[in-house]
Amino acid sequence: MAVVREFTLPDLGEGLTGAEIVRWLVQVGDVVAVDQPVVEVETAKAMVDVPCPYGGVVTARYGEEGAEVPVGAPLITVAVPEGSDNGSAPPVTESAADGGSGNVLVGYGTAGPAARRRRVQLSPGPLRETVAVAPAGPLPVISPLVRRLAREHDVDLRRLKGSGPEGLILRADVERAVAAPARGPAPAPTPAPAPTPAPAPTPAPAPAAPAAAPVVAPAPAVAPEGERVPLRGVRGAVADKLARSRREIPDATCWVDADATELLAARAAMNAAGGPKVSVLALLARICTAALARFPELNATVDMEGREIIRLPEVHLGFAAQTDRGLVVPVVRAAQTRTIEGLSEEIARLTEAARTGTLAPAQLTGGTFTLNNYGVFGVDGSTPIINHPEAAMLGVGRIAPKPWVHQGELAVRQVVQLSFTFDHRVCDGGTAGGFLRYVADCVEQPLVLLRRL
Repeated sequence: MAVVREFTLPDLGEGLTGAEIVRWLVQVGDVVAVDQPVVEVETAKAMVDVPCPYGGVVTARYGEEGAEVPVGAPLITVAVPEGSDNGSAPPVTESAADGGSGNVLVGYGTAGPAARRRRVQLSPGPLRETVAVAPAGPLPVISPLVRRLAREHDVDLRRLKGSGPEGLILRADVERAVAAPARGPAPAPTPAPAPTPAPAPTPAPAPAAPAAAPVVAPAPAVAPEGERVPLRGVRGAVADKLARSRREIPDATCWVDADATELLAARAAMNAAGGPKVSVLALLARICTAALARFPELNATVDMEGREIIRLPEVHLGFAAQTDRGLVVPVVRAAQTRTIEGLSEEIARLTEAARTGTLAPAQLTGGTFTLNNYGVFGVDGSTPIINHPEAAMLGVGRIAPKPWVHQGELAVRQVVQLSFTFDHRVCDGGTAGGFLRYVADCVEQPLVLLRRL
């Protein structure tokens, strides 16, 4: 006899309390294997395929696509054979050796064995059948942009044939499906005209009364109609974090212009020498780690309950990256131990993962200082909001040719504006100004920095 097991949305970790159902990967009546992904969800951190720890027949499915699901809420129920090893213990404690799931969420934890092929014998009853449970291959689509485009135009990705490598579904494939001529709907019947009501009888005129001042009630205020955009997923998480930062952190900002001509020349010389290419962001990241070594009070967080400033031993450097899903801040771990080349490689790797939506939550949390290069948007300056619970953020504007006094003469130089926002609880303006001035000096004279490394 089959035993019905309920699979709930597991604890996602990293402080996440729920997720949005993006797309169901199974239907009621489908046969699933142990560790087969059954639903794709979007958290405030990443897109995740959720594998089911039970093998059997799906008997129920909870939640529609687009619905918010809290941790612990049921996702599906699965009918598994009575006494089967894959349904005899909670999924978090089963191991591959027991025949149960050894996996947690894809991208969130251990990478257990692939879904196994097994036979499930269901005893006589309402679900009487013998089926071979085979792992279903993942949908050949990677980009969250492609998924979102398909959802917006109601395109079933499972019916598309991808034109990319190994059948990968590309954005162009979805756009072709949207543009394909569709069979128009049948014309709606023309409604019959409504009957004209007979005119009401005119009452006899009442005797005239003395004139009185009219009493006019105020018209009720009408709220303007507009598009309502839910604050959820990445956008909701960003809204919550920025609002909390504004509520809790007494921030202040200082800024300075710097001549970045020599910085660009140093980068060009390093890249001309061969080897891995170095980005401007990597050079700025290395300058930040050097500045934080001089001003360690800025690599900190504030514990107001304990009335303490916690100075942190390592620099986990976050950098802002704009993606199709919104602004995310990947984190370079132990950035102070990396070379300029190592920083450039890690920043490039995390940036690509951010754009494809494959960053794990652990790669988006735990930062101690943030570098925000908003110059890529073509702007000169900004007053960045601190990434709570950090204590400071360095903002970098565009590097543009401007008139500048160089060696006593007016010249056209590559100038950048640096903005530094800091938590006034951890330091005063003298420390913040010293940090920013050190950064500007390194930008203007990068060889001085390289000699100190």
